[in-house]
Amino acid sequence: MIGTLINAGAVIFGSLLGNLLGARIPERVRTTVVSGFGLFTLGYGIQMFIKTQNALVVVGAILIGSLLGEWWQIDQHLANLGVWLEGKFNNGGNNTSSKRFIKGFLTASLVFCVGPMAILGSIQDGLTGDSSVLVVKAILDGFAAMAFASTLGLGVIFSAPLLLVYQGSISLLAVQMQSLVSNAMITEMSAAGGLILVGLTIGSLLELRPIRSANFLPALVIAPLLVLLLGAFGLY
Repeated sequence: MIGTLINAGAVIFGSLLGNLLGARIPERVRTTVVSGFGLFTLGYGIQMFIKTQNALVVVGAILIGSLLGEWWQIDQHLANLGVWLEGKFNNGGNNTSSKRFIKGFLTASLVFCVGPMAILGSIQDGLTGDSSVLVVKAILDGFAAMAFASTLGLGVIFSAPLLLVYQGSISLLAVQMQSLVSNAMITEMSAAGGLILVGLTIGSLLELRPIRSANFLPALVIAPLLVLLLGAFGLY
């Protein structure tokens, strides 16, 4: 859990610094920085996906996960949470600032929570107490939070509590399920996460077309379950 606390603290510090410096950074520079991070995230997501050992598992996880996500309206619920937070902590903002606040919260939450370092680092922290992976992730997330906050504002900082709950829950589950988690399950979970990052980049960071990326999040649970199911029949 120490690694997760460090990670959340880095996000908070980076967000505060980004908000402090945001007004001093020209809009074109901020836009370019976020676009650059978007390109990196796109490439990183593709790299995650190509490590899959069975693309059909990832496709199945994405399809089933998207159906569940749309059914549960995860993206809308996260947006509503963003609206509530914006109302509590950004009173008096106009419609444009509200959208910016919500976008900052959603984008940062997905970027910081989806990825192999969040999953593997939390599992490693829970199983062995080694938080080195999460410390490295904290450094990366701190710089990313600074870049996001300089453009997207205060909403970014509220991704830290979600990150704390998400990674902390994985660490606690790892302790309870250490005998059930295999390398294959982690690989396909990360591959599905890579595609979610690609969708996030297209929909939010590069703004090429709207994609409700949060509705794909159930795929992160479906992927290891499919590995477990196929493995039981000797198909993986």
